[in-house]
Amino acid sequence: MFREVRRQNRILEDQARITELLRTSEYGFLSLGTTENGYAYGIPLSYAFDEETNSLYFHCAPDGQKLDVMKQNDKVSFCVVGVTKPIANQFTTLYESVISFGKVISDLSDDEKRKALRLLVCKYSPGFEELGEKYMDKSWGRTTVFKIEIEHITAKAKYN
Repeated sequence: MFREVRRQNRILEDQARITELLRTSEYGFLSLGTTENGYAYGIPLSYAFDEETNSLYFHCAPDGQKLDVMKQNDKVSFCVVGVTKPIANQFTTLYESVISFGKVISDLSDDEKRKALRLLVCKYSPGFEELGEKYMDKSWGRTTVFKIEIEHITAKAKYN
């Protein structure tokens, strides 16, 4: 179902590092497929990784192109990039990246929606959890939360 990584010597097999990249990367790029105008659509997003369920959580407004495209095709990928460092005199770049493939689930229970928002607050606003709860309550009706249940991961790195 998924193509093998072409450069086998670049496969990142360290599961702990893959998990760390998913947990700590600041943002990633959600690739959604094709829009009604025939162009591919991808968008950078903040997210939270739930290690327990092997899921990625996102929040957004209740309307928009991203949600429209996901309704047409729930299969997506999400890419995060770790450390990058161009090596000018060798015409190369040191890097690490993880691509997660999975299906979008958007009909979350209120409990799971709150759990996701709490994960986002803990990641991006540590120390402001109490204020985050108030903000969640205030913006509850105008916040959509969806998740990707990860089905497959590829990870690559070049360290030297």
